Order: sequence, then C-alpha cells, then structure tokens
Amino acid sequence: MSDPVSTPPSTTPDPDLAAGELAGDDGPRADPLSTVSRDIAEVPSVEIISTAALHLMSAAAVHLGLAEDLPEHRDLDEARSLIDALAGLLDASAQSLGHHHAAPLRDGLRSLQLAFKETSTIPDEPGTGPGEKYTGAVHPSASQR
Repeated sequence: MSDPVSTPPSTTPDPDLAAGELAGDDGPRADPLSTVSRDIAEVPSVEIISTAALHLMSAAAVHLGLAEDLPEHRDLDEARSLIDALAGLLDASAQSLGHHHAAPLRDGLRSLQLAFKETSTIPDEPGTGPGEKYTGAVHPSASQR
C-alpha cells in the first residue's frame, strides 16, 4: 500500500547536493547531517517503529528488575511510564506494523504487564495497570496462576 501524497524517490541529481557540501581547508566534503537524513529516508517505518518499541521494552525490563546484570534494580514508576508508552505506540501503529510484526511486540508488552503485576506490592484496579487503557485488563492465563 502506498501513500499517494508521499514523494517518490528522485531519479535526478539533487540540486541541493552542492549546498550540502562544506568548504574546508582540504576541499569540499559532504555534510554529515545530509548523509544521516538520506540514510534515515531509506529505512522503512516498520523498522523504526519496531526499534523504538524494542528500546521501550528493554528499558521497562531493566526497571522491573529483569536485567541479568542489574537484578536488584527496580523502579516501578519508570517501568509504568515505559510500558504505557510502549502500549500507546503499539496501539497507534498496529495497522502500519501488520500482524507479522505487531504480534511479537504485543506478546512482549503483555509479558511486561504481567511482570509489573507480579513485582508491584500495591495491585492496580483491573484495567488501570500500565498500558491497560490501550490493551484492556491483563490477567495471567490459567497455566500461569
């Protein structure tokens, strides 16, 4: 599916390329910011969204004390914020990600939500736990009880 408003990649030389060069003592060279923008332009949105989701998951896991090198570290306020952000990102981008990419991310989100419930000493009301305004109430399955 393509967006009819999106600009197709240019097949003609970029007239601004010369403007992106910087003159120095040893001659012109490419502007590093221009190169970064071109590199990012080549990355599909599904990869950028997935990478952001993985960073949120990793940070939440660390704050839940699930990191092997920091098992004693726990900050449930930080974990809650990160899980909320992850749930919002996945909810907002589900259609763009498609089932193939979204399913494992949703599984990871659910695991973090369950780990939060197990770690927290003060239980949240059903549907008010981290990310549950996007996912609905999360309950352990019968096999995990």
